[in-house]
Amino acid sequence: MLDIQGKSNDTIRKKIAPYIGKTVKIKCNLGRNKYETYEATIKKIYNFLFLVEMNDKNRSIKSFSYADIISKTIKISE
Repeated sequence: MLDIQGKSNDTIRKKIAPYIGKTVKIKCNLGRNKYETYEATIKKIYNFLFLVEMNDKNRSIKSFSYADIISKTIKISE
């Protein structure tokens, strides 16, 4: 599991930056003990969010905010 934890967007963005272009697993908490797990490649990072491209047949792009990591709505692992 990556150690991507922090209290601010800036610290989390700096920890995600080395993983641009690399494949990671994202576990998303949907509530009521429901989870979705994605295998994705981090494409771009911005001030308040980052984009990932799913490694499925559609190659769809999803965005997540750094607040999702702070609130533990998503977890990122290698």
